[in-house]
Amino acid sequence: MSVPVPQPKIFACTQSMDLGERIAKAFGSPLGKVKFSRYSDGEFQPSFEESVRGSRVFLVGSTHPNSEHLMELLLMIDAAKRASARHITAVLPYFGWARQDRKDKPRVPIAAKMVAKMLEVAGATRIITMDLHADQIQGFFEIPVDHLFASTLFFPYLKELNLENLTIASPDMGGSKRAYAYSKALESDVVVCYKQREKANVISHMELIGEVKGKNVVLVDDMVDTAGTLTKAADLMIERGAKSVRAICTHAILSGEAYNRIENSKLEELIVTDSIPLKQQSNKIRVLESAQLIADVMQRVQANESISSKFII
Repeated sequence: MSVPVPQPKIFACTQSMDLGERIAKAFGSPLGKVKFSRYSDGEFQPSFEESVRGSRVFLVGSTHPNSEHLMELLLMIDAAKRASARHITAVLPYFGWARQDRKDKPRVPIAAKMVAKMLEVAGATRIITMDLHADQIQGFFEIPVDHLFASTLFFPYLKELNLENLTIASPDMGGSKRAYAYSKALESDVVVCYKQREKANVISHMELIGEVKGKNVVLVDDMVDTAGTLTKAADLMIERGAKSVRAICTHAILSGEAYNRIENSKLEELIVTDSIPLKQQSNKIRVLESAQLIADVMQRVQANESISSKFII
């Protein structure tokens, strides 16, 4: 006598509750209920308000700072493991701490590796994430990682704009591979910015490699934090004769003076996904929804189907 396999269950961390609700709706299942108890000193405890025994559990939660977001996801993974979930898939639309993916100077941590190990030790059996800061972070895991590309969201939007003389740009040398991939797919030219930093988030000098005069430029990056690089690059390109400058960035961290910089810059618009909720609204920021993309991949994971079509940049 065969035992029926329980239906998959979807839960969301507090920082990704809105996105989690939309993912669950697109998936076709209700979002599961989680109760959070808090102590007066700030310690918190999540508890599932329904059984997950024998189920495939999807836990949705981006791990952007502060560190509570990562801790919340880890505790939910541990709770699901101890409640006898059959599979635990951590869905991280944004994988935080990813900029620390190597030792770029002595006596510093490799935080991305540490976070990967923490997720595994907590009990995650699979990872679904989108536009990692560095592709090699997948190798930090000993469990399957489904690395989605937000280009499947950005390409249709860019094609709808129907921009003449389109040129794709990378705001730094590190993003040149991504820019070349976009330019190949969109059959456009490509330019690259070369920047020198005084320290993290502070640019001392920037130069442009390539011609942008009379072009409609689209800057491509995986994340936007203080927006210093993007806005400086946009202003430089307008000075060099660009017709317009837009930027597409998967993850809208937008800290510090980012919103003011964007509003006062030459950027026509900044196009991002909803992997991280915006702290405030802006007429220059357009948010593309990722819920359907993530839900499609979750459905294919549940059905043991190929998801290679979602990897195409």
